[in-house]
Amino acid sequence: MSLQLGDTAPDFTQESTQGPIHFHEWAGNHWVVLFSHPADFTPVCTTELAEAARLRPEFEARNAKIVGLSVDPLERHEQWLRDIAETQGNALNFPLIADGNRKVSTLYGLIHPNADSTATVRSVFVIDPNKKVRLVITYPASTGRNFAELLRTLDSLQLTDTFKVATPVNWKQGDDVIIVPALSDDEAKLRFPEGWKTLKPYLRVVKQPELV
Repeated sequence: MSLQLGDTAPDFTQESTQGPIHFHEWAGNHWVVLFSHPADFTPVCTTELAEAARLRPEFEARNAKIVGLSVDPLERHEQWLRDIAETQGNALNFPLIADGNRKVSTLYGLIHPNADSTATVRSVFVIDPNKKVRLVITYPASTGRNFAELLRTLDSLQLTDTFKVATPVNWKQGDDVIIVPALSDDEAKLRFPEGWKTLKPYLRVVKQPELV
């Protein structure tokens, strides 16, 4: 069964290119972005892993760790990593889980028989420091993932966890946000003393508060 938002991300121990991963222990008090790949030596995933490696400092600035997963064994991962560095110019600098026994893929619901009976689908999980699943996106094999969107989502989740706001369509860091309807005007005055713009009683736009 696939994981749903708010579920606890299953714990596991599995080999990776950076040694054994005891997942909950490895995650610690960080956010985690876990993304799966159908197999090694797949062209789209080759580009994705390199881009994730390039953006690792951006994830770290958001207190987030990144980890990949493929159902091939560790020795094939090592060969693939050399290809990634050679063709993309970015060597892998985070763990790639070797899930040859499909243990993690089964826990996370990554085998979709109607798509492929053996290979994993290309899913992304954003997991918070409490080990709760906060985002799940599954892509078709032909479409590369948008890592800028994953960073944007992390920004939104961290902002909205701290303040009583939600982020509107196409929001990016620094844009105006929306005061959540559950917050009364009197409560909002205490939280947002500089005021806001009321478009409708349920749609109150306010300057983005800053995370310290």
